[in-house]
Amino acid sequence: MPAPSNGNAVFPRRPILVKQGASRSVSRAEARYVTVDGLRDYSIFTEVERGWRALAQRVEPAGKIGYNRLVTLGVVIMKRRVAHPRAVAQALFVTFLWSTSWVLIKIGLEDIPALTFAGLRYSLAFLCLLPVALSSRRRSGIRGMSRRKWAELIALGLLFYAITQGAIFVSLAYLPAMTVSLLWNFTTVVVALLGVFLLAERPTTLQWSGVGVNLSGILMYFFPVWIPLGQAVGLVAATVGVLANAVSSILGRHINREGDIHPSVVTTVSMGVGAVTLLVAGITTQGLPSLSLANWLIIGWLAVVNTAFAFTLWNYTLRVLSAMQSSIINSTMLAQIAVLAWLFLGEHLTGQQVIGLILAGLGTLMVQLRRE
Repeated sequence: MPAPSNGNAVFPRRPILVKQGASRSVSRAEARYVTVDGLRDYSIFTEVERGWRALAQRVEPAGKIGYNRLVTLGVVIMKRRVAHPRAVAQALFVTFLWSTSWVLIKIGLEDIPALTFAGLRYSLAFLCLLPVALSSRRRSGIRGMSRRKWAELIALGLLFYAITQGAIFVSLAYLPAMTVSLLWNFTTVVVALLGVFLLAERPTTLQWSGVGVNLSGILMYFFPVWIPLGQAVGLVAATVGVLANAVSSILGRHINREGDIHPSVVTTVSMGVGAVTLLVAGITTQGLPSLSLANWLIIGWLAVVNTAFAFTLWNYTLRVLSAMQSSIINSTMLAQIAVLAWLFLGEHLTGQQVIGLILAGLGTLMVQLRRE
């Protein structure tokens, strides 16, 4: 599945880094942050004690911060250097899991109706994430949410899960996995265009060029344009899904920027709303067929591993990786899905379509590149 472009994944405040040779003032609030989060998230290195004096020469404390807090700052600096390659590997592993979802969904759709399938997957994933959201540390935040916040989370659940994810399952029922994946990459371009009007964000020249390259790749992939009658429903569903995905991305970014709700609560509540809506709509319109053991294994794997576990691990990598690095890693899904669809679904590409995929992926990457 696509990465959590709806903004559910928040980029937490980074630990304080000090460049070599630079003087850096550290406030009491910053020192407190480094002490609490640094000691909680990183283990102590024996090199800290030896590197203490060198570190102290590069930091100019604002007031009496204390020896232990500056040592913790050193821990964060050195630990991040080691954690980065591991975070990259973990992020790539998550994108691989999400890419396999497309193959598993195509296989499951042979026996399970699309909306019912999506509802079962996300309902089970919601039950897996619910204990985290209802933990003692999160319950007070849920109880304190205003009506406006509840309305925003309900809207996010309907947009990102009920409509967007439902559209993915429906489009995969009619279209090849590689075609749906290509169309879904257009979400980044739509978000950039909507950002001009809704967020007053002005794309750079490079990003506008990326829009053109992405559109050129999509046109090359489909040229000459000929849509079989049986695929028209899939294309309509994919178009609706891309638009809903783009709007939910902006809404999710708005919710998480305010920072008054923990990301796990945002994900769980919105997923619960969308999952129940999908399941009710699926059972009402498509029914609930008799499912085999293989069907339940696919649903369980998609829910527990490719959703609950993968989203949790992805959020962890965002503590180390920058937004640009995460976007670049996420963009590799287009190639991964193409390879997996060729290996397991027998979907073949012509040379022209391969070039179209490459151009579309390159354009998406160009749109995602922003100055940090």
